Amino acid sequence: MEKQAWMAQADRVLMHTYNRYPVVLDHGEGMYLYETDGTKYLDFAAGIAVFALGYGNEEYNASLKEQVDKLLHTSNYYYNVPAYDAAKALCDASGMDRVFFTNSGTEAMEGALKLARKYYYNRHGEADSEIIAMEHSFHGRSMGALAVTGTKKYREAFGPLIGEVRFAKFNDLESVRLLVNEKTAAIVLEAVQGEGGIYPAEPEFLKGIRKLCDEKDILLILDEVQCGMGRTGTMFAYQQYGIEPDILTSAKALGCGVPVGAFAAKEDVAAAMVPGDHGSTYGGNPFACNAVRTVFRLYEKLNLCTHVKEMGVYLWDVLEQICKEFPVVTAHRGLGLMQGLELSIPVGTVVSACMQKGCILITAGSNVIRFVPPLVVERCHVDEMAKILRETLSEISGK
Repeated sequence: MEKQAWMAQADRVLMHTYNRYPVVLDHGEGMYLYETDGTKYLDFAAGIAVFALGYGNEEYNASLKEQVDKLLHTSNYYYNVPAYDAAKALCDASGMDRVFFTNSGTEAMEGALKLARKYYYNRHGEADSEIIAMEHSFHGRSMGALAVTGTKKYREAFGPLIGEVRFAKFNDLESVRLLVNEKTAAIVLEAVQGEGGIYPAEPEFLKGIRKLCDEKDILLILDEVQCGMGRTGTMFAYQQYGIEPDILTSAKALGCGVPVGAFAAKEDVAAAMVPGDHGSTYGGNPFACNAVRTVFRLYEKLNLCTHVKEMGVYLWDVLEQICKEFPVVTAHRGLGLMQGLELSIPVGTVVSACMQKGCILITAGSNVIRFVPPLVVERCHVDEMAKILRETLSEISGK
C-alpha cells in the first residue's frame, strides 16, 4: 500500500488525539529510523526519551526473545524472577527500598499520589490531604496525574479532577512555602521539567524543598519519568543535587521500548500500602520486568551514564555555538542529553523542516526544540544533527 493511502486508512480508525507527521516508520538501526519506503532519519527524539539504547541492540533484543519463549505473563498472585531482579536493580540504582511496577509513567504517578495520600491518612486518620505541584509541570493524562499537571490547557476540559491540588512556581521556594499547611501530604515535581520547556531545578530550590518536607513531615515525590534513567548523566537527575525523594516515579527508558513504569519508595512510606490498596493486572509481568533488568545490565556494561556526561558536554557546546550564530535562538538550557533551545520563531516549522532534511526533533512547551537522543549518540551524530539544524534555521530565519 502506498504511504499516503496507508495514512488515510489509519486516520479512519485511530482516534485523532495526535497531529501526526506524515511519516510511516518501519524499523530502526542504531541512531536511525527508516520509513516503509526506505527514507532514513537521524533520531534525536528517541520515542520521547524512551529508546536510550538505540535501535537494534542485539543483547536487548535477544533477551526479549528469550523471555517470550519462557513466560510473558502470570499475574501478581504469584512471584516471578524477572520482577525481583528488576525491582532489586531499580532499588540499588535509586536508593529506594520498595517498588511497584506499572505499565506507564502516568500509572506510576497515579500510584505515587495514592501512596502519599494513604501515608497521610494513616498518620492523621483523615482523608483530607492536599498536594502541592508546580506550574508548567507535566505528569500524565489520567485523571490523577492530570490533576497535578501544572498546565491549564491539559486540564480544563476534563474537570472535575481529584481535588485539593495547589500549584507553586517552579524554582521559587517561597511560593511553595506559602502553600504549605497542616494538610499538605506531598510536594510533587520534576527534577528537570520536560514538557514545560526543559527547565532544570535550581540546586537551592530542590534542596530547599527537601528540607521543607523534612521539617513539615511532607512527602517529596520526584517525577523522573523523562529526566531519569541516565538521561542527565546520573541514573536519576536528583542524584546531582545530593538529595533523595520519598517516592520516585520512573518509566520511558526504564524499559527502552517495552511499556513499563514504576513508582518506588522508602521503606516507611511504602509500608502504608497494604494488600487491596493498589493493583495492576499487567504491572510487573515477566516480560516487562525482563526488559527492565536487561536495561540496567546494559547500562552498566556500556558505562552509559559516563558516556552521557561526555556527550552532554559536547551537545551543550554545539548548541551554544548555534545560539551565538542565530539571533532567533533566545535561550539554551538543560542537563546531559536533555537539552532545549528556545526560539523566537515557530518551533513547529523548524522541526518539520528538519524532518524533511532527515532529522527527527521534537518540541517542548510552546517555543522550545527538545534534544533527547538515544543515550548511545556519538559526536558524529551531534554534528550531523547540527548541520541540518543550521541549514534549517538559515533558510527560515533568512540569515
